[in-house]
Amino acid sequence: MKKLLLITLLVHNLYASTIEKSGDALLVLIPSLAFGTTLYHDDREGSIQFLKSAATNAVATYGLKYAIDKTRPNGEDDHSFPSGHTSAVFQGASFIHMRYGLTYGLLAYAGAIYTGYTRVHSDKHYVEDVLAGALVGSLSSYAFTTASKVHFKPLMINGRYGVGISKSW
Repeated sequence: MKKLLLITLLVHNLYASTIEKSGDALLVLIPSLAFGTTLYHDDREGSIQFLKSAATNAVATYGLKYAIDKTRPNGEDDHSFPSGHTSAVFQGASFIHMRYGLTYGLLAYAGAIYTGYTRVHSDKHYVEDVLAGALVGSLSSYAFTTASKVHFKPLMINGRYGVGISKSW
């Protein structure tokens, strides 16, 4: 019986660790994709908008963390509010949405929502911390981001797939 309990605890800890690490990976992946897209498309205006929104997000998030001093659910420290992971991924997702359209933003938003879930699941944040992080991240992108003049649309014509590219001046 003790061996079964020990195996159950090990499996649970491995599962919990995997969920937390997947949220950590998205913390890097979503903002990197958002900024990397501006570099790939030689979009200097987009790069500047991303950097302005990322800097605003970081200052607002960490300013609130140190001003509010809310203890995390696991008692680790007093920087729970707002969630920095969630604010960063929502800043990236909102940037993709605002700059390149909702079609591209939807997958990024799904990853951002999942990241918020991982922060609550791993006992790093309360739900209100995650919601506040999502709001701070989204607002920072909305403040600086305008739609790209280059538009990409997935195409399907006669069973063939492709991407349509257009530019407005």
